Amino acid sequence: MDKALKKVASFSIPKKAKEEISSIGEDLSRFSSTVEEKAKWIFEKLKGKPSKSLPDLLREYGIPQGLFPRNIICYEFDESKSKLIVHLPSTCEISFKDSSVLRYATRVKATLSRGKLSGIEGMKTKVLVWVKVTQVSLESYKSDKVCFMAGVKKLRPKDAYDMPRDSITVEEF
Repeated sequence: MDKALKKVASFSIPKKAKEEISSIGEDLSRFSSTVEEKAKWIFEKLKGKPSKSLPDLLREYGIPQGLFPRNIICYEFDESKSKLIVHLPSTCEISFKDSSVLRYATRVKATLSRGKLSGIEGMKTKVLVWVKVTQVSLESYKSDKVCFMAGVKKLRPKDAYDMPRDSITVEEF
């Protein structure tokens, strides 16, 4: 691993990047964790960890911070295009305190704007049967209701999504 990283570091890249790549091998040797945690760490190290947590980003945009599970691997946010991608370790679901259930694919994509997640791919909710969620928004500014568009408009209490929760792994999305 060290040889491969040093070879990559020998290409024409800035000195700071060379130092970062060289340090990855040393840092990995100190890890005594799962392959999944090592992969997450490498991904974040090479990509550059976002400056804020996903709950903080969602709160900044007026979206309830508990909309996604606590155990995400990482997220990407392209501010210029408003594109959000959330990476999860497996397909999973969360039951919320209002008895609603959301299911997530290993990658959830959406457009994030003030008070709204639209064009969602990779999220479902149970409304008798599993239905794809296409949009999540606040009913109105300072509203206590969250609106889920999943074929039909479903209003749910905002406080049910205030805190990130642990998810459970499921077989299929």
